[in-house]
Amino acid sequence: MEQSHVAAVPPARIRYRLTPLQCALSMLPGIIIVASQVLFRLDGGPSGLFLVSELLVWCVLPIASRLFGVTLTPSAALVHNLRRRTIPWSSVQAIQIESLFGSRTVVIYEAGGRRTRLRAPITAPLNWDRSFEEKFHTIGRWWLDHRGPDWVPVPPPGAWWDGPPVSKANPYAPPA
Repeated sequence: MEQSHVAAVPPARIRYRLTPLQCALSMLPGIIIVASQVLFRLDGGPSGLFLVSELLVWCVLPIASRLFGVTLTPSAALVHNLRRRTIPWSSVQAIQIESLFGSRTVVIYEAGGRRTRLRAPITAPLNWDRSFEEKFHTIGRWWLDHRGPDWVPVPPPGAWWDGPPVSKANPYAPPA
């Protein structure tokens, strides 16, 4: 019996966005607020354009957040936020996970000292992404594979204060 070994061709690009459950959970507070405002207005409360702005902020923006994320290409990471940024793999110094208020996000550190927190992938207790670790490792592996042979680590920028001055004298000698 003969088996064929076909080499797996890696994809040309990988796109990570918020999961559908994460998008739906981000709309839940808005739905509750809009429903309570509708009930308040039906009960004789003031009406106006306030409901339209609530619908825009609480329902349309979470749907638009589905556009946020990151696209991995062989030459760069395309970060999709309010503005699209291109981070070349050759200028990336590290990719780490950072925690902020219970949520864990992927952060890209650039050679110039800039830190870019990705909006997706993200995971939190109420906003869980089961494949977060796998996505983080894929981003890290993609960077290691595509950063190029001439990549060198850049030392971190120096602090404006490197600690107290070090004296050359014996610290255990009695004061003079």
